[in-house]
Amino acid sequence: MDLRGEVERVMREAECLHDRAAIECAFDEMAEHINRDMAAGDVVVICVMNGGLVASGQLLPRLNFPLRVDYMHASRYRERTSGEELHWKVEPVQRLQGKDVLIVDDILDEGYTLDAIIRFCWQTQPASVRAAVLVQKLHDRGVRPPVDYIGLTVPDRYVFGYGMDYKGYWRNARGIYAVAD
Repeated sequence: MDLRGEVERVMREAECLHDRAAIECAFDEMAEHINRDMAAGDVVVICVMNGGLVASGQLLPRLNFPLRVDYMHASRYRERTSGEELHWKVEPVQRLQGKDVLIVDDILDEGYTLDAIIRFCWQTQPASVRAAVLVQKLHDRGVRPPVDYIGLTVPDRYVFGYGMDYKGYWRNARGIYAVAD
């Protein structure tokens, strides 16, 4: 079976863990907390590519204060289903010194990528660093960097949709799905 056929089969057999309505509610709740905590600051939102693209696109219009947007790209997975060492592709261009930084990513799984990104941001001497993830996977592996805003939780299964991918596909799925066992 070719890759496209495989990813189509994976979607047909996948279990929907969170539908669009639940995800929209999670974004609303995250935004409410971020608005309360960060509205008075000089905020730079950093989208972690590629997974954080959908979460950032959903979250940003819900934030009701002026902010700047930037992105960074650091990856462990590189369109595979397991990660290796961290690969830095793009660093933010906005000056972060003295700013309130909000990092937006798709998932907190083992935490190594997000931990490295948070440490990178602190090295730039910001006023604060906060992190928001759409999904936290429930398990005890890896590291647990400080995440201030978590939209939803999922079991320890391979998940995709709303920015998370399966072999590079299905970031556009309109729910959060788990690959069938």
